[in-house]
Amino acid sequence: MTITPLDLVPGCNVYGRWMEITLQYFDGCPNWQTTEERLAVITAERSDITVSRQLIETQAEAETVDFRGSPTLLADGVPLFPVPEAPPGLSCRVYLTPAGLAGSPTTEQIRDAIVNVEAGTR
Repeated sequence: MTITPLDLVPGCNVYGRWMEITLQYFDGCPNWQTTEERLAVITAERSDITVSRQLIETQAEAETVDFRGSPTLLADGVPLFPVPEAPPGLSCRVYLTPAGLAGSPTTEQIRDAIVNVEAGTR
């Protein structure tokens, strides 16, 4: 019997496509931990999603990585909640949620944004 290696398409695992969510934040942001908690709920439901954190420490770094405020969520490097009009910098973001303005998107908004990325509608 001959065993051949399994060649996977980049971005896929043996169970299908996986996604890397990056949580970008700066140290003085009071809202990134709420976003991290909401991501933990989603990753507990979905083994195909991994989360990493990226601390942005300086204005120069914010400009280099095009960081548009904390917390920012990237799915495979693409913003889940783009704000092209916002300048790069160490600032807090505001999200429009069903309950009004908040410092973090709701768990359901994050889920919906991920589904949109997966469906290619973003």
